[in-house]
Amino acid sequence: MDIEKIIREYLPQIQHMSLGTSKDNKPWVCEVHFAYDDNLNLYFRSKPDRRHSQEIALNPNIAGNIVRQHAPDEYPLGVYFEGTAEMLENEEDRQVAFPFFQKILNKKEDVLEDARLPEGHKFYKITVKNWYVFGKLDNEGGKKYLLEWNGGAK
Repeated sequence: MDIEKIIREYLPQIQHMSLGTSKDNKPWVCEVHFAYDDNLNLYFRSKPDRRHSQEIALNPNIAGNIVRQHAPDEYPLGVYFEGTAEMLENEEDRQVAFPFFQKILNKKEDVLEDARLPEGHKFYKITVKNWYVFGKLDNEGGKKYLLEWNGGAK
């Protein structure tokens, strides 16, 4: 089963993800809109004063999921991930991330201006270590399939 292919086909269907962070053994989950690149790095924007942003600054280890809504009688399909997150602080990195926001979320260049403001929404990058797909993919019931990931490098 080609788990990477399933992930690549699934991501364009969804525009938001649940993002998990933690501080002092206290977990937190929030919803953010996301974009992604060809290496399956995930990107989101957030203000630095938000709880998840503050927690990422202290502990970059994150986890999350990308799940489409489904009816109660429908079997769920979801993509889960573990990795690290970082704020993209320099202009060059933001310029690299911006086209993904433009393409996937139809964002305009004013988001780059906003990122330059101290109180503006900053760009964040998630480098995924492990991907998981949960669903009924082999007609045997719900299973979780692991795809160890390091930007595609094996």
